[in-house]
Amino acid sequence: MIVVKDLHKAFGDHRVLCGINEEIKKGEKVVVVGPSGSGKSTFLRCLNLLETPTSGEIWFEDTLITDPKCNVNQMRQKMGMVFQHFNLFPHLTVMQNITLAPVKLKLQSEEQAKENALRLLKRVGLSEKADSYPSQISGGQKQRIAIVRSLAMNPDVMLFDEPTSALDPEMVGEVLQVMKELAEEGMTMVVVTHEMNFAREVATRVLFMDEGLILEESEPQAFFGNPQNPRLCDFLSKVL
Repeated sequence: MIVVKDLHKAFGDHRVLCGINEEIKKGEKVVVVGPSGSGKSTFLRCLNLLETPTSGEIWFEDTLITDPKCNVNQMRQKMGMVFQHFNLFPHLTVMQNITLAPVKLKLQSEEQAKENALRLLKRVGLSEKADSYPSQISGGQKQRIAIVRSLAMNPDVMLFDEPTSALDPEMVGEVLQVMKELAEEGMTMVVVTHEMNFAREVATRVLFMDEGLILEESEPQAFFGNPQNPRLCDFLSKVL
């Protein structure tokens, strides 16, 4: 579904990604872990061109999206993105936040979008919050709404950029639960996170990044149980 070839990203003289090659297949749940500043979030943001790569190629569903001729906005409709901070519009209700994009982009009629939004809200246990404003709901609820807003576009892949790191510890579980259910339903997911238990339970593959490179990747049992790279061994000894 996503193929990354020799991806480099620099901000001025600072090289953040140093030649990444990666392939993400349909239905995979790829979890990216590593120390702060290792390039994880930049890698994720390059996948839907929120960050423009310095060089390299990114293919999404057989389209070269790093080609300047590519219609990036059209492609992004198929890639849901959930950020660390929920980025909900404060002046719009929960329902308006969810239906805005599908209606504006003429993907759904207003009626269809509302129906879809209610179905998704019910699924994450927040039907009663449809008419609330973001300021009236908790951080965990906001993040579940942010996930619903992405799902309302009916994406082919979901990208999560540290979705629980801005939450109070007791709210983390409710967001991870929604993500686990999505994974069980077969959604293709790429998740940057510090939640090692989530990586262990949900990932089909875990990638370890440091200094702009993927140093090791394997399925969770081998990744956590038998790490090979010395830098990964050191990292796991501190976080587990």
